[in-house]
Amino acid sequence: MHIGPYTLASRLLLAPMAGITDRPFRQLCRRFGAGLAVSEMVTSDTRLWHSRKSRHRLDHTGETGPVSVQILGNEPLQMAEAARRHIDGGADIIDINMGCPAKKVCNQAAGSALLADERRVARILEAVVAAAGAVPVTLKIRLGIDREHINGRNVARIAQDCGIAMLAVHGRTRACRFTGEVDYAAIGEIKAAVSIPVVANGDIDSGHKAREVLRATCADGLMIGRAALGRPWIFRDVAQFLDDGREAAQPGAQEIIEFALEHVRAMHDFYGEATGVRIARKHIGWYLERANVDEASRRQLMQLADAGAQTAGLEQLRHQPRVGGRLAA
Repeated sequence: MHIGPYTLASRLLLAPMAGITDRPFRQLCRRFGAGLAVSEMVTSDTRLWHSRKSRHRLDHTGETGPVSVQILGNEPLQMAEAARRHIDGGADIIDINMGCPAKKVCNQAAGSALLADERRVARILEAVVAAAGAVPVTLKIRLGIDREHINGRNVARIAQDCGIAMLAVHGRTRACRFTGEVDYAAIGEIKAAVSIPVVANGDIDSGHKAREVLRATCADGLMIGRAALGRPWIFRDVAQFLDDGREAAQPGAQEIIEFALEHVRAMHDFYGEATGVRIARKHIGWYLERANVDEASRRQLMQLADAGAQTAGLEQLRHQPRVGGRLAA
């Protein structure tokens, strides 16, 4: 799969997720076979880039290229300037967020709220593509703002006309958020309406589902989001199934906890102890649920307050024997 001058090693992409797809998680998913890992969304208001949260989101040190940075906003000139600044900072690809359904984003007329204003969509895309120059610009959208206002095909054609290099489509509307069935047929209609690469997104959680979605949409690639939480190896599993139809052997509980330890230590290093411990808690919960650890033990580990205790707790759990398919308490 190609995005501008870049040939991706895999057609499986990690979806950008605020508060989740930070540098440690992106690097882990890339190691397990994600062909591209798009950053968390970064506001296009560069005056806010001096906050600690933004500084971490702007940090791509040591990442395997191509580096894709997602920008969020609703003002064409401001988004164009943000794109230029990201490129100066080392971004290889600029991604535009017109898919986020969160209320705090949509209330600012950003994210998926922009789909209601196709003229503004065109102005933003034109401005960012012009500012990016030779750097490819990609776009993530939904099908529309609600089922009565489905305009994904129109937005896709606008995107193509404006020079967008790749389009990712989540097969729900803004109003659906993350509930209800994903409309893969609608993604297929968008794919048929344009010639640029189209990536399908929404509820892809297994090799079987990935194959079904590719058949239903004829998409060029697949974007995986929530199914990767506590399971970054999903990219390896899906790739194997698409290649030869074989189910990948799943990691055992101890191996999953080893992955969790690696990830948690990377978060401690990246954020520092206080912030790293806090952010690691949700990931620990996801990993331990995948490892079939009982709820009481999960809750106890997620409440630990310092980095040493987090890693020691995981180490202790990793060496516990299994009883009845669970790690013994």
